[in-house]
Amino acid sequence: MATLFERLRRGQPAPEEKPKHNDDHTKAELLLGWVNRWPKPVLTLSDLRNFSPRSIRNKETALSTAKILAAHGHLTPLAAHKWQINRQPIIPTP
Repeated sequence: MATLFERLRRGQPAPEEKPKHNDDHTKAELLLGWVNRWPKPVLTLSDLRNFSPRSIRNKETALSTAKILAAHGHLTPLAAHKWQINRQPIIPTP
């Protein structure tokens, strides 16, 4: 015997699956927006863990998103958990 919900669901199409976004890159974009507002020229892991958006405050997430920004030239590594913020435009002006 089918339940009420199964009987109601019979005439409906199957739900569409949403495409999965790359979670690391969306968090890196979120961190980049936050880094652009950060008033200091240097960023440390403790700054990320204390002041960054909540979804980035985990140690592993903070390190992986900082590595993504460093790979794209937005941060320059100074020490193990310390980065220089590059505020100059990345694209050269003509």
